[in-house]
Amino acid sequence: MLLIAVLLAIGQFASLRIFEYFEREPRAEATALQAVTVVNYTRASLIASQENLRLALLSELTGTEGVRVYSADFMEEIAPLPKDPFINLVADKIRARLGEATIITVNHYGIEGLWITFSIGMDDFWVVIPRFHVERPFPWQWLGWGALVLALSLLGGYVLTFRINRPLNLLVTAANQLRNGERPERLPEDSVSELREVSSTFNKMADSLAELDAERTMILAGVSHDIRTPLARLRLAVEMLPEKEAGYLKDGMVKDIADMDNIIHQFLDFVKGTEGEPTQMTDLNTLLQALQERQARAGRNLVIELAPTYFIPIRPLAMQRLLDNLVGNAYNYGGGQVRVTNRITASYVVISVLDSGPGIPESHLEKLLRPFQRLDTARSNAGGSGLGLAIADRIAKLHHGKLELLNRPEGGLEARLSLPIVN
Repeated sequence: MLLIAVLLAIGQFASLRIFEYFEREPRAEATALQAVTVVNYTRASLIASQENLRLALLSELTGTEGVRVYSADFMEEIAPLPKDPFINLVADKIRARLGEATIITVNHYGIEGLWITFSIGMDDFWVVIPRFHVERPFPWQWLGWGALVLALSLLGGYVLTFRINRPLNLLVTAANQLRNGERPERLPEDSVSELREVSSTFNKMADSLAELDAERTMILAGVSHDIRTPLARLRLAVEMLPEKEAGYLKDGMVKDIADMDNIIHQFLDFVKGTEGEPTQMTDLNTLLQALQERQARAGRNLVIELAPTYFIPIRPLAMQRLLDNLVGNAYNYGGGQVRVTNRITASYVVISVLDSGPGIPESHLEKLLRPFQRLDTARSNAGGSGLGLAIADRIAKLHHGKLELLNRPEGGLEARLSLPIVN
């Protein structure tokens, strides 16, 4: 809109300048012709009169139609013409008709007007033509009409940009929702004709992605069900093995079966999403205290540091899953004590999960938030599918937040979750 306004203003200014340039020549020609006519008539009148009556004729001519006639003395100081293109053009045209020796000025003896000299024998005279005969007042009405045209053009430009920007903004919003794992509303297909095909194509793409996601979820759910059934039978068979002959194998086999079941559970968590859960105004301190209680039931001493009570709109079950994944990741890969802090800044509620493990190479910090990414270091010895942090990152984006992995200066890793404060 600003670009359109600037272009229109430049166009209006250029139009006025072009009009003024092409109109200057005929206006100067008319003004010069009028001045030459006055000078010639005045000179002819003086020549036709008797010498002893010239003074009386000069007095009579002076003041007629505002034109004045004075005796001239060329020893007097004469001001040069101003640097006005129009005045100089008029002067050139007057000299072309009256002779190059004609002296012209616009201010003499403090009297403004077009001063032109002429001679009769040895006598020299000034003819002074009032400036309003020479100058044309600025056409302010053109400015009014120009302003009206500019306003109407801006109004039309605003309507045009609104018609184009509205579907584009809807498209950007829908694309951001799709990127964050949400199901966007269908875009209207009766908008600007140039964008109708784009909206239709985007709607078809969103529908195809939704169908693909539903099919993937259904397939993985079926695979999970089919795999968990033999896993349950296998675990039951392991539990029934004699303690004497297979006791040294049972614990390892049970742990492997539990790991396989956990990996299947993470696969399902990753694909099924949490978009259907409604948001609720929730105090994160309540979720953190519930998290501490769950970890205590698992035999873990989780240390939490709470911020003042502050309610923000979140999906509680999804946020609970995110926190469980971060804390579980810290215990599995970090080792030692795990601490959770909660603080409030000007724009975010920040939750940090701190461990005392070996940390992560800087080049891998962002990669670990992608699905199936793991490290070949001491932090990867606990196994897993590589989906826990990816699930947490997806949930964070669903809340318009940000999940970051940061190496702590004192050692260990910080998983920092920043959730925006809605005022």
